[in-house]
Amino acid sequence: MMQQNTTHSWTFPFCPTPAAWHLDWEGIERQFHWIRAMAGVEQDPFYHAEGDVLVHTRMVATELVGLDAWRVLPPQTRMQVFAAALLHDVAKPQCTQVGENGRINSRGHARHGESMARRILWSADELAEPPPFAVREQIARLVRFHGLPMHFLEKPQPERAVIRASMSVRLDDVALLAEADMRGRMCADQPELLERIELFREFCREQGCYNGPRQFASPYSRFMYFQSEQRDPDYAAYDDTTFEVVLMAGLPGVGKDSWIAQHLGGCPVVALDEIRKRLHISPEGNQGLVIQMAKEQARAYMRQQQPFVWNATNVTRALREQLVNFFVSYGARVRIVYLDAPLETIFRRNRSRAARVPEAVMNKLIDKLDVPDMAEAHVVLWESI
Repeated sequence: MMQQNTTHSWTFPFCPTPAAWHLDWEGIERQFHWIRAMAGVEQDPFYHAEGDVLVHTRMVATELVGLDAWRVLPPQTRMQVFAAALLHDVAKPQCTQVGENGRINSRGHARHGESMARRILWSADELAEPPPFAVREQIARLVRFHGLPMHFLEKPQPERAVIRASMSVRLDDVALLAEADMRGRMCADQPELLERIELFREFCREQGCYNGPRQFASPYSRFMYFQSEQRDPDYAAYDDTTFEVVLMAGLPGVGKDSWIAQHLGGCPVVALDEIRKRLHISPEGNQGLVIQMAKEQARAYMRQQQPFVWNATNVTRALREQLVNFFVSYGARVRIVYLDAPLETIFRRNRSRAARVPEAVMNKLIDKLDVPDMAEAHVVLWESI
Protein backbone atom coordinates (compact mmCIF):
# COMPACT_ATOMS: atom_id res chain seq x y z
CA MET A 1 0.00 0.00 0.00
CA MET A 2 1.12 3.57 -0.63
CA GLN A 3 2.64 4.97 2.53
CA GLN A 4 2.06 8.62 3.27
CA ASN A 5 5.36 10.31 4.14
CA THR A 6 3.85 13.57 5.32
CA THR A 7 2.06 14.85 8.40
CA HIS A 8 0.10 17.28 6.27
CA SER A 9 -3.59 17.18 7.16
CA TRP A 10 -5.90 17.50 4.18
CA THR A 11 -9.54 18.53 4.35
CA PHE A 12 -12.26 17.41 1.97
CA PRO A 13 -15.00 20.06 1.70
CA PHE A 14 -18.47 19.27 3.01
CA CYS A 15 -17.36 16.16 4.89
CA PRO A 16 -19.70 16.03 7.91
CA THR A 17 -18.08 16.47 11.29
CA PRO A 18 -19.11 15.77 14.88
CA ALA A 19 -21.28 16.38 16.72
CA ALA A 20 -24.00 17.43 14.26
CA TRP A 21 -22.80 15.25 11.34
CA HIS A 22 -24.68 17.56 8.99
CA LEU A 23 -24.64 16.64 5.29
CA ASP A 24 -24.82 19.79 3.15
CA TRP A 25 -25.93 18.13 -0.07
CA GLU A 26 -27.00 21.36 -1.71
CA GLY A 27 -23.50 22.74 -1.14
CA ILE A 28 -21.97 19.58 -2.62
CA GLU A 29 -24.08 19.91 -5.78
CA ARG A 30 -23.12 23.57 -6.17
CA GLN A 31 -19.42 22.85 -5.68
CA PHE A 32 -18.76 19.83 -7.89
CA HIS A 33 -19.56 19.68 -11.60
CA TRP A 34 -18.98 15.91 -11.62
CA ILE A 35 -21.76 15.50 -9.05
CA ARG A 36 -24.16 17.56 -11.17
CA ALA A 37 -23.26 15.41 -14.20
CA MET A 38 -24.90 12.43 -12.48
CA ALA A 39 -28.36 13.99 -12.76
CA GLY A 40 -30.58 12.19 -15.24
CA VAL A 41 -28.19 9.24 -15.73
CA GLU A 42 -30.52 6.28 -15.64
CA GLN A 43 -29.88 3.05 -13.75
CA ASP A 44 -31.37 -0.41 -14.13
CA PRO A 45 -34.49 -0.34 -11.94
CA PHE A 46 -33.96 -3.98 -10.95
CA TYR A 47 -30.80 -2.96 -9.06
CA HIS A 48 -31.53 0.74 -8.52
CA ALA A 49 -35.22 1.42 -8.10
CA GLU A 50 -34.36 4.62 -6.20
CA GLY A 51 -33.77 6.65 -9.37
CA ASP A 52 -30.85 8.14 -11.27
CA VAL A 53 -27.16 8.16 -10.29
CA LEU A 54 -27.43 11.51 -8.51
CA VAL A 55 -30.26 10.26 -6.30
CA HIS A 56 -28.30 7.09 -5.54
CA THR A 57 -25.10 8.99 -4.69
CA ARG A 58 -26.96 11.25 -2.29
CA MET A 59 -28.50 8.22 -0.60
CA VAL A 60 -25.09 6.54 -0.33
CA ALA A 61 -23.58 9.64 1.29
CA THR A 62 -26.51 9.89 3.70
CA GLU A 63 -26.22 6.23 4.68
CA LEU A 64 -22.46 6.46 5.13
CA VAL A 65 -22.69 9.49 7.40
CA GLY A 66 -25.20 7.62 9.57
CA LEU A 67 -22.98 4.56 10.09
CA ASP A 68 -21.26 4.37 13.48
CA ALA A 69 -18.37 2.49 11.83
CA TRP A 70 -17.69 5.56 9.69
CA ARG A 71 -18.10 8.10 12.49
CA VAL A 72 -15.47 6.45 14.69
CA LEU A 73 -12.79 6.47 11.96
CA PRO A 74 -9.82 8.84 12.29
CA PRO A 75 -10.73 12.19 10.67
CA GLN A 76 -8.41 11.73 7.66
CA THR A 77 -9.73 8.24 6.92
CA ARG A 78 -13.29 9.47 7.41
CA MET A 79 -12.74 12.11 4.74
CA GLN A 80 -11.18 9.58 2.36
CA VAL A 81 -14.16 7.22 2.58
CA PHE A 82 -16.62 10.11 2.28
CA ALA A 83 -14.87 11.44 -0.82
CA ALA A 84 -14.91 7.93 -2.31
CA ALA A 85 -18.63 7.66 -1.61
CA LEU A 86 -19.25 10.81 -3.66
CA LEU A 87 -16.92 9.60 -6.42
CA HIS A 88 -17.74 5.88 -6.53
CA ASP A 89 -20.09 6.23 -9.53
CA VAL A 90 -18.39 9.26 -11.10
CA ALA A 91 -17.84 7.37 -14.38
CA LYS A 92 -21.43 6.23 -14.84
CA PRO A 93 -22.34 9.24 -17.03
CA GLN A 94 -19.64 8.05 -19.48
CA CYS A 95 -20.13 4.30 -19.06
CA THR A 96 -23.90 3.88 -18.90
CA GLN A 97 -25.57 2.34 -21.92
CA VAL A 98 -28.72 0.46 -22.83
CA GLY A 99 -28.19 -3.09 -24.08
CA GLU A 100 -30.03 -4.80 -26.89
CA ASN A 101 -32.33 -6.38 -24.30
CA GLY A 102 -33.27 -2.93 -23.00
CA ARG A 103 -31.39 -3.41 -19.71
CA ILE A 104 -29.24 -0.53 -18.48
CA ASN A 105 -25.64 -1.27 -17.56
CA SER A 106 -22.49 0.67 -16.71
CA ARG A 107 -19.77 -1.91 -17.28
CA GLY A 108 -16.28 -0.68 -16.52
CA HIS A 109 -17.42 2.27 -14.43
CA ALA A 110 -15.30 1.28 -11.42
CA ARG A 111 -12.07 1.03 -13.40
CA HIS A 112 -12.80 4.18 -15.40
CA GLY A 113 -13.96 5.85 -12.19
CA GLU A 114 -10.56 5.25 -10.58
CA SER A 115 -8.91 7.23 -13.38
CA MET A 116 -11.50 10.01 -13.22
CA ALA A 117 -11.28 10.26 -9.44
CA ARG A 118 -7.49 10.48 -9.62
CA ARG A 119 -7.67 13.28 -12.21
CA ILE A 120 -10.34 15.19 -10.28
CA LEU A 121 -8.36 15.05 -7.04
CA TRP A 122 -5.00 15.65 -8.72
CA SER A 123 -6.11 18.77 -10.55
CA ALA A 124 -8.15 20.01 -7.57
CA ASP A 125 -10.03 22.54 -9.68
CA GLU A 126 -12.93 22.48 -7.21
CA LEU A 127 -10.94 21.81 -4.05
CA ALA A 128 -9.03 24.26 -1.88
CA GLU A 129 -5.94 22.12 -2.44
CA PRO A 130 -5.18 18.68 -3.86
CA PRO A 131 -4.80 15.84 -1.36
CA PRO A 132 -1.41 14.33 -0.62
CA PHE A 133 -0.43 11.52 -2.98
CA ALA A 134 -1.21 8.66 -0.57
CA VAL A 135 -4.63 10.10 0.27
CA ARG A 136 -5.47 10.65 -3.39
CA GLU A 137 -4.54 7.11 -4.29
CA GLN A 138 -6.53 5.59 -1.42
CA ILE A 139 -9.64 7.43 -2.62
CA ALA A 140 -9.03 6.40 -6.23
CA ARG A 141 -8.51 2.75 -5.20
CA LEU A 142 -11.66 2.79 -3.09
CA VAL A 143 -13.54 3.86 -6.21
CA ARG A 144 -11.83 1.09 -8.18
CA PHE A 145 -12.65 -1.67 -5.70
CA HIS A 146 -16.01 -0.55 -4.30
CA GLY A 147 -17.79 -3.45 -6.03
CA LEU A 148 -15.34 -6.16 -4.92
CA PRO A 149 -17.29 -7.21 -1.80
CA MET A 150 -20.31 -8.04 -3.97
CA HIS A 151 -18.35 -9.94 -6.63
CA PHE A 152 -15.28 -11.48 -4.97
CA LEU A 153 -16.83 -14.96 -4.83
CA GLU A 154 -17.29 -14.89 -8.61
CA LYS A 155 -13.53 -14.50 -9.14
CA PRO A 156 -11.61 -17.60 -10.33
CA GLN A 157 -9.46 -17.37 -7.19
CA PRO A 158 -11.20 -15.24 -4.53
CA GLU A 159 -8.23 -15.52 -2.18
CA ARG A 160 -5.84 -14.02 -4.72
CA ALA A 161 -8.38 -11.33 -5.64
CA VAL A 162 -8.64 -9.96 -2.11
CA ILE A 163 -4.94 -10.38 -1.33
CA ARG A 164 -4.05 -8.53 -4.54
CA ALA A 165 -6.50 -5.73 -3.73
CA SER A 166 -5.01 -5.40 -0.23
CA MET A 167 -1.71 -4.41 -1.83
CA SER A 168 -3.14 -0.99 -2.69
CA VAL A 169 -6.24 -0.30 -0.59
CA ARG A 170 -7.57 -0.98 2.91
CA LEU A 171 -10.26 -3.60 2.57
CA ASP A 172 -12.04 -2.61 5.78
CA ASP A 173 -12.65 0.78 4.15
CA VAL A 174 -13.74 -0.96 0.93
CA ALA A 175 -16.28 -2.99 2.93
CA LEU A 176 -17.58 0.14 4.65
CA LEU A 177 -18.01 1.94 1.32
CA ALA A 178 -19.73 -1.12 -0.15
CA GLU A 179 -22.12 -1.26 2.79
CA ALA A 180 -23.10 2.38 2.29
CA ASP A 181 -23.47 1.68 -1.44
CA MET A 182 -25.87 -1.19 -0.73
CA ARG A 183 -27.87 0.73 1.87
CA GLY A 184 -28.12 3.68 -0.50
CA ARG A 185 -30.17 1.81 -3.09
CA MET A 186 -33.56 0.19 -3.45
CA CYS A 187 -33.42 -3.40 -4.71
CA ALA A 188 -35.08 -6.71 -3.88
CA ASP A 189 -31.80 -8.47 -3.05
CA GLN A 190 -30.45 -5.83 -0.66
CA PRO A 191 -30.47 -8.15 2.42
CA GLU A 192 -28.57 -10.82 0.48
CA LEU A 193 -25.99 -8.29 -0.72
CA LEU A 194 -25.47 -6.95 2.79
CA GLU A 195 -24.86 -10.52 3.95
CA ARG A 196 -22.31 -10.90 1.17
CA ILE A 197 -20.44 -7.84 2.44
CA GLU A 198 -20.27 -9.43 5.90
CA LEU A 199 -18.96 -12.60 4.28
CA PHE A 200 -16.34 -10.48 2.49
CA ARG A 201 -15.24 -9.02 5.80
CA GLU A 202 -14.85 -12.45 7.37
CA PHE A 203 -13.13 -13.85 4.28
CA CYS A 204 -10.57 -11.01 4.27
CA ARG A 205 -9.89 -11.55 7.98
CA GLU A 206 -9.22 -15.22 7.25
CA GLN A 207 -6.78 -14.23 4.50
CA GLY A 208 -4.99 -11.82 6.82
CA CYS A 209 -5.66 -8.78 4.66
CA TYR A 210 -8.68 -7.00 6.18
CA ASN A 211 -6.96 -4.20 8.12
CA GLY A 212 -3.91 -3.84 5.90
CA PRO A 213 -1.89 -5.53 3.18
CA ARG A 214 -1.39 -9.28 3.45
CA GLN A 215 2.00 -9.94 5.03
CA PHE A 216 4.51 -12.31 3.40
CA ALA A 217 7.68 -14.00 4.62
CA SER A 218 9.76 -11.58 2.56
CA PRO A 219 9.42 -9.13 -0.34
CA TYR A 220 10.73 -11.86 -2.63
CA SER A 221 8.06 -14.30 -1.35
CA ARG A 222 5.40 -11.68 -2.00
CA PHE A 223 6.60 -11.14 -5.55
CA MET A 224 6.76 -14.86 -6.28
CA TYR A 225 3.22 -15.36 -4.92
CA PHE A 226 1.83 -12.99 -7.53
CA GLN A 227 3.99 -14.56 -10.24
CA SER A 228 2.52 -18.04 -9.74
CA GLU A 229 -1.17 -18.94 -9.87
CA GLN A 230 -0.92 -21.80 -7.37
CA ARG A 231 1.65 -20.55 -4.86
CA ASP A 232 0.87 -20.66 -1.13
CA PRO A 233 1.00 -17.13 0.36
CA ASP A 234 2.71 -18.55 3.47
CA TYR A 235 5.56 -20.08 1.49
CA ALA A 236 8.98 -18.58 2.20
CA ALA A 237 10.61 -18.50 -1.25
CA TYR A 238 14.37 -18.66 -1.66
CA ASP A 239 15.74 -15.44 -3.15
CA ASP A 240 18.15 -16.36 -5.94
CA THR A 241 18.35 -12.91 -7.57
CA THR A 242 21.86 -11.69 -8.29
CA PHE A 243 21.49 -8.02 -9.28
CA GLU A 244 18.91 -5.23 -9.33
CA VAL A 245 17.14 -3.37 -12.10
CA VAL A 246 15.43 -0.08 -11.21
CA LEU A 247 12.32 0.51 -13.31
CA MET A 248 11.30 4.16 -13.28
CA ALA A 249 7.66 5.15 -13.73
CA GLY A 250 5.96 8.52 -13.93
CA LEU A 251 4.62 11.11 -16.31
CA PRO A 252 6.89 13.18 -18.57
CA GLY A 253 8.18 16.17 -16.64
CA VAL A 254 7.80 14.62 -13.20
CA GLY A 255 11.57 14.67 -12.63
CA LYS A 256 12.82 11.13 -13.29
CA ASP A 257 16.19 12.28 -14.69
CA SER A 258 16.86 14.49 -11.67
CA TRP A 259 15.84 11.73 -9.25
CA ILE A 260 18.17 9.24 -10.94
CA ALA A 261 21.07 11.72 -10.84
CA GLN A 262 20.47 12.38 -7.14
CA HIS A 263 19.85 8.82 -5.95
CA LEU A 264 21.48 6.52 -8.50
CA GLY A 265 24.43 8.52 -9.76
CA GLY A 266 26.95 6.34 -11.55
CA CYS A 267 24.47 3.57 -12.33
CA PRO A 268 24.08 2.87 -16.08
CA VAL A 269 20.80 4.15 -17.51
CA VAL A 270 18.77 2.83 -20.42
CA ALA A 271 16.90 6.02 -21.32
CA LEU A 272 14.22 5.79 -23.98
CA ASP A 273 14.18 9.57 -24.44
CA GLU A 274 17.88 9.52 -25.32
CA ILE A 275 17.36 6.71 -27.82
CA ARG A 276 14.49 8.63 -29.44
CA LYS A 277 16.71 11.69 -29.70
CA ARG A 278 19.49 9.73 -31.42
CA LEU A 279 17.03 8.11 -33.83
CA HIS A 280 15.03 11.34 -34.40
CA ILE A 281 11.79 9.57 -33.39
CA SER A 282 9.08 11.59 -31.65
CA PRO A 283 7.13 10.22 -28.65
CA GLU A 284 4.12 9.94 -30.99
CA GLY A 285 6.01 7.98 -33.65
CA ASN A 286 6.49 4.23 -34.00
CA GLN A 287 8.40 3.11 -30.91
CA GLY A 288 9.35 -0.36 -32.17
CA LEU A 289 12.97 0.46 -32.98
CA VAL A 290 13.34 2.49 -29.78
CA ILE A 291 12.21 -0.46 -27.64
CA GLN A 292 14.39 -2.86 -29.62
CA MET A 293 17.53 -0.80 -29.02
CA ALA A 294 16.66 -0.27 -25.35
CA LYS A 295 16.24 -4.01 -24.81
CA GLU A 296 19.54 -4.73 -26.50
CA GLN A 297 21.26 -2.33 -24.11
CA ALA A 298 19.45 -3.96 -21.18
CA ARG A 299 20.46 -7.46 -22.30
CA ALA A 300 24.11 -6.40 -22.44
CA TYR A 301 23.95 -5.24 -18.81
CA MET A 302 21.98 -8.26 -17.62
CA ARG A 303 24.34 -10.77 -19.23
CA GLN A 304 27.05 -9.16 -17.08
CA GLN A 305 24.69 -9.11 -14.06
CA GLN A 306 25.24 -5.36 -14.03
CA PRO A 307 22.65 -3.25 -12.15
CA PHE A 308 21.08 -0.53 -14.29
CA VAL A 309 18.11 1.84 -14.55
CA TRP A 310 15.34 1.58 -17.17
CA ASN A 311 14.12 5.15 -17.55
CA ALA A 312 10.79 5.72 -19.30
CA THR A 313 7.23 6.72 -18.39
CA ASN A 314 5.95 3.13 -17.91
CA VAL A 315 2.54 4.40 -16.83
CA THR A 316 0.53 1.23 -17.51
CA ARG A 317 0.56 -1.97 -15.48
CA ALA A 318 0.61 -4.09 -18.64
CA LEU A 319 3.81 -2.45 -19.91
CA ARG A 320 5.53 -2.71 -16.54
CA GLU A 321 4.56 -6.38 -16.30
CA GLN A 322 6.22 -7.11 -19.66
CA LEU A 323 9.40 -5.34 -18.58
CA VAL A 324 9.48 -6.96 -15.13
CA ASN A 325 9.14 -10.41 -16.72
CA PHE A 326 11.93 -9.52 -19.14
CA PHE A 327 14.28 -8.49 -16.32
CA VAL A 328 13.36 -11.44 -14.09
CA SER A 329 14.12 -13.88 -16.91
CA TYR A 330 17.79 -12.82 -16.52
CA GLY A 331 17.77 -13.33 -12.74
CA ALA A 332 17.18 -9.69 -11.79
CA ARG A 333 15.51 -8.29 -8.72
CA VAL A 334 13.26 -5.39 -9.76
CA ARG A 335 12.64 -2.16 -7.90
CA ILE A 336 9.90 0.07 -9.32
CA VAL A 337 10.24 3.74 -8.45
CA TYR A 338 7.11 5.77 -9.16
CA LEU A 339 7.45 9.56 -9.00
CA ASP A 340 4.53 11.92 -8.48
CA ALA A 341 4.18 15.69 -8.38
CA PRO A 342 1.38 18.27 -8.53
CA LEU A 343 -0.26 18.11 -11.93
CA GLU A 344 0.35 21.78 -12.72
CA THR A 345 4.04 21.26 -11.88
CA ILE A 346 4.28 18.30 -14.26
CA PHE A 347 2.68 20.25 -17.11
CA ARG A 348 4.93 23.25 -16.45
CA ARG A 349 8.10 21.15 -16.41
CA ASN A 350 7.03 19.32 -19.56
CA ARG A 351 6.51 22.62 -21.41
CA SER A 352 10.07 23.67 -20.53
CA ARG A 353 11.70 20.45 -21.75
CA ALA A 354 13.61 20.33 -25.01
CA ALA A 355 11.75 17.14 -25.91
CA ARG A 356 8.33 18.48 -24.93
CA VAL A 357 5.50 15.95 -25.03
CA PRO A 358 2.33 17.38 -26.65
CA GLU A 359 -0.35 18.12 -24.05
CA ALA A 360 -2.84 15.88 -25.89
CA VAL A 361 -0.41 13.00 -25.38
CA MET A 362 0.09 14.03 -21.75
CA ASN A 363 -3.65 13.87 -21.15
CA LYS A 364 -3.83 10.41 -22.72
CA LEU A 365 -1.03 9.23 -20.46
CA ILE A 366 -2.84 10.60 -17.40
CA ASP A 367 -6.02 8.77 -18.42
CA LYS A 368 -4.05 5.53 -18.89
CA LEU A 369 -2.04 5.85 -15.67
CA ASP A 370 -1.94 2.82 -13.37
CA VAL A 371 -0.05 3.75 -10.22
CA PRO A 372 2.13 0.74 -9.30
CA ASP A 373 1.22 -1.45 -6.35
CA MET A 374 3.27 -3.82 -4.18
CA ALA A 375 2.29 -6.89 -6.20
CA GLU A 376 4.21 -5.74 -9.28
CA ALA A 377 7.84 -6.10 -8.25
CA HIS A 378 10.20 -7.16 -5.49
CA VAL A 379 10.28 -3.57 -4.21
CA VAL A 380 7.95 -0.69 -5.07
CA LEU A 381 8.63 2.88 -3.95
CA TRP A 382 6.43 5.95 -4.34
CA GLU A 383 7.88 9.42 -4.04
CA SER A 384 6.13 12.78 -4.22
CA ILE A 385 8.57 15.43 -5.41
